[in-house]
Amino acid sequence: MPELLGATNPVPGYDKTTVNRNITVSPDNTQIQNVPDPSKVVRADGRTEQQDSNLQGDGGIRYDSNFQTFLQRLRDTPSLADSLSRIFSGREGIVVSSGLSAGIAEEMGRLLEMLRMDESQLLDFLQGQFKTGTRFGGALFALLRSAYARAASEGVRTDILQFLKAYVDFDSTTHIEGNLLRDLQSMADAMPASWAEKLRDLTAQLQNGIAAGNRQGNLQLLQREIFPYMSSYVERTHDMGTPRALLTMLALNVARYENGSEEKLLEGFHQLSGYGTLKGQLGGIDDQSLLLLLKNRGGGDSKAVEFSNHLASAAARAFRGEGSAEVQQAFQNLIAAMLVNESVYMPINHYLLPLEWDGRMLFSELWVDPNAEDEQNRGGDGGARNTMRFLFKMDVQGLGLFDVILAAQGTDVDVQIACPDKAAPFSKQIGDAVSQILARNDLKPARVAVRRMDRPVTLTEVFPKIFEGKNSINVKI
Repeated sequence: MPELLGATNPVPGYDKTTVNRNITVSPDNTQIQNVPDPSKVVRADGRTEQQDSNLQGDGGIRYDSNFQTFLQRLRDTPSLADSLSRIFSGREGIVVSSGLSAGIAEEMGRLLEMLRMDESQLLDFLQGQFKTGTRFGGALFALLRSAYARAASEGVRTDILQFLKAYVDFDSTTHIEGNLLRDLQSMADAMPASWAEKLRDLTAQLQNGIAAGNRQGNLQLLQREIFPYMSSYVERTHDMGTPRALLTMLALNVARYENGSEEKLLEGFHQLSGYGTLKGQLGGIDDQSLLLLLKNRGGGDSKAVEFSNHLASAAARAFRGEGSAEVQQAFQNLIAAMLVNESVYMPINHYLLPLEWDGRMLFSELWVDPNAEDEQNRGGDGGARNTMRFLFKMDVQGLGLFDVILAAQGTDVDVQIACPDKAAPFSKQIGDAVSQILARNDLKPARVAVRRMDRPVTLTEVFPKIFEGKNSINVKI
């Protein structure tokens, strides 16, 4: 009887009930792919998406790890000092005649004025960067940091992190509101006119609500009208391009906007105050005092913040077409380098120090690792002595690039200086001057080495702990 349910007639001698019973499986057959298990080391197979040969950030773009992508961008990103020198060095007299509009030329002129510093102004500029370089400065965050380290319960640590997350969103309110408006404007530009008109009306309502400070009303407008309207457009038109991507970004920003409300922030603070280990220290802070403390935290009017604001404004003008192609490329490299250096994967602090000193332009970057402990610095008791390691990269107009590596253990300081060819004949004078500077500041120069620069040192050579991020699982989508 023919097999009426089969797609074809059966082949004589072919019994599908037994054909798969006697297949031999070889353990070394690479055609059989392993089940991904990060907790085990398995044999090689035919998978091609792992890209395990790319652990140092070399090769093509990786799609399986955010951290490896960060290492690639860290390696490939041009130097900040080089980009700054291309933008500013020698531009005082030709800033208007180098393909720049009047607006960006004026902005860059303000930046050049800010770069002229003496010793006291440089100290203020550096201290301003230290103060504004982190949102978690001050007595309150020092207390939370200590409580997190001492916490015996995972619940305490989780609640501390939740409070910090709410604080970050609260402190980023202006930025998040700007993102919401930009996303909606971009969405309207990508829509047909029949859909875009209503979205622009809703965006105008949101903009008025932001100006009035009506956060709760803005959330209701976003959640009840704007988000359903955009979702309806994507669903009905099956537009899976830019509108769908912007809809995803809108959902993220709305979630942060809601999480950063004063109510959420106070709710997280009250949760922390309920723990016995924190109740005595946080119980005396009322709601209004907490909000006032967090709103006024940091040096918002410091020269460091003023410089960064003007730099961002000049970059925005250049990208809007007010600068030449060369200036746009320099600003693009500058912003890419700053984003990489401030990445969440960077375990060291990064600061930017551009200035004009005695008529010379000097563009410098400073990386600091306050806990650079390694095997060779372990004491006799087996414990690691606390080491602070610094890396200075200085591009001096008329001389070239200097690399300065400084390691400090207590008052003992080790300094290694790589200088350009023009400064190499004066290596002994440079070493003696550095030793005298250290001695004047009650530090002991354990070693001061000055040599000709063969090649610029890389961050990963000075700070190998950057590679510690490889030990975590990081899937890039």
